[in-house]
Amino acid sequence: MSSAAMIDRYRWWEIILIYCGIALFLFFVLSPFVEGFLVSLKPLSQLFSSPYRFWPENGSFEAYRTMWISVPGFGRYIFNSFFISIIVTLIVLCLVIPAAYAFAKFEFKGMGILLGTFLTVNMFSGAVLLIPLFRLMRSMGVLNTYLAMIVPGVAFLIPSAIWLLRTYMIRIPQELNEAAYMDGASHFYTLRRVILPIAMPGIIVVAITTFIGAYAQQFIFALTFNSKTEYMPLPVGLFAYFGKQEVIWNELMAASFVGIAPAMVVIFFLQRYLVGGLTAGAVKQ
Repeated sequence: MSSAAMIDRYRWWEIILIYCGIALFLFFVLSPFVEGFLVSLKPLSQLFSSPYRFWPENGSFEAYRTMWISVPGFGRYIFNSFFISIIVTLIVLCLVIPAAYAFAKFEFKGMGILLGTFLTVNMFSGAVLLIPLFRLMRSMGVLNTYLAMIVPGVAFLIPSAIWLLRTYMIRIPQELNEAAYMDGASHFYTLRRVILPIAMPGIIVVAITTFIGAYAQQFIFALTFNSKTEYMPLPVGLFAYFGKQEVIWNELMAASFVGIAPAMVVIFFLQRYLVGGLTAGAVKQ
């Protein structure tokens, strides 16, 4: 059914309400980003002026230049965040793909308990487990290294990734597995040559969500498990703008937009795969 046919099913006032609802939703979602960007263009003296001015007067990109001076090594922080997120994503995919395939295509004893355990793990905040995680990282000898943030990141992101990819793989017809088995293919061969090409949109969705999750959850792990500047990720670099006397809000906003740029670039180039993966299998063929 075409999109035009779907629209024709609604009356004119229903279409107006739908678009008004979408516009209202986008307003609440995008307004903080618009305000943050405008703050980055304002001089610090204008941020607390009365009455408050939404649009900057004599705005400039000066804060985007001075932020590199305010926090030495800011570029290193961005690289660390990007590097940690990429490694976490690759490890999660390597572990999640065969696990999701097993949970989606096979019945075995204790499967429901394991899936329930994964959901239970997601209920715990990283802050609750900081002390046992610190002792674990210390016993492993990985404090003050990239691994101190990679290992917890992988552990907390695997459960949701398994559930997400399993849901996608369940939609793949079981007949494909049975046909491969009748031809003498092993489970690993079937996964690699039959399931993976079909499940690629779902895998890309999992990769994007894992990357974003890894990029966003580094602050508490970095402060607890790392004390070396060369391994610190971006959230710690942003934390440096919170001084004892004042917060340099315009430079903080500028640094935030520069910091999220790598994640935005990844999402921009993979957005068509993201939409395809989220909608594939939504309609039964």
